Parts: sequence; structure tokens; C-alpha cells
Amino acid sequence: MKPAWLAKLSPAWRARMVRLGFNLHPAFRGTGGRVVHVARDLRHIRICLPLNWKTKNIVGSIYGGSLFAITDGAHPMMLMAALGDAYIVWDKAASIRYRKPGYTTLYADFLLPEEEISAIRGALVEYPELERTYTVELKDRHGTVHTVVERTVYIAEKNHYRRKGGGDKNGKNLAQ
Repeated sequence: MKPAWLAKLSPAWRARMVRLGFNLHPAFRGTGGRVVHVARDLRHIRICLPLNWKTKNIVGSIYGGSLFAITDGAHPMMLMAALGDAYIVWDKAASIRYRKPGYTTLYADFLLPEEEISAIRGALVEYPELERTYTVELKDRHGTVHTVVERTVYIAEKNHYRRKGGGDKNGKNLAQ
């Protein structure tokens, strides 16, 4: 979801549209997860992943692919909304560590504090591109961690990205 048009909406509608956009997107729907909360400032997203027939694996716990897939896209979307159209944001890498099988609904909270946004803006003044790694824990309702996912996000000034051959005026890859 490209968040540029979101800036034209009120904060309440922005949060609703992000939640709706994730929940109706076919790739995200396929994970079995649902966005249940988006903060008005788009700096906190909560996703729940229930154990049901769509998410259950052969041994009766939540399928690892669903655990991994629900973490895709939240941080980049939050960063795009916070930084604006002058930047390119991509998921670059990810890893997953299973700690305990999930036999109940799990929750993932994605946070983007103001201090992080300020640090990114400050770093982008000095370097035109950077990477940030975010850790997301999938927990049950008691707070027990079942899975830890690390996602690395690439952030670059759009003009720098274009100059290094990363894309056209909108940052789209020309090689495709």
C-alpha cells in the first residue's frame, strides 16, 4: 500500500484505511492473520494470528509460513508514512526463530517510536541510504514469546536511489 494518498485523510480515517488495506489485500489475507489495531499516527500496528483450519500445520500448531508472513510489510508501510514520498523503503532481508509452537492465537506488535524516525532522518542527512533491523515477537495472550522475527529494511533518498540505477522517477525498477 502506497501511503502518499493517506496524508490527505484525517488521522482516524488513515488508521482505518491502513487496517482495511492490509486485511483485504489477498497476499495478507492468505497468511491467516488480521490487523486488529492501527494507531492514528501509524506508529503502532497490532496483528493477530489465530490457530484455525487455515493456519494449522500437520502437527496442530500454527504453520511457520503464516508466522513469518504476517510480519511482512508492516514496518516498511509505517516508515513510508512517517518519512514521506522523498524516500524509497524496501524489505531487504528477514529471519525467523521458533521458540515454542503456537497452539493458540498469537499477536505481533509493530512499533515505530518518534526517536527512531528522528534517528533515521538524522542518518539520512549524512548517508543517502541505510538499513534498519527490527525485531518482532509473536506472543500469546499471556505474553509468552513463541516466535522472534528479525526484518531488515532498506531506506534511501529517492534521488539517490534513482542515480544508483535503482529505478525511474517513482523509484520503480526499470529492469523489470
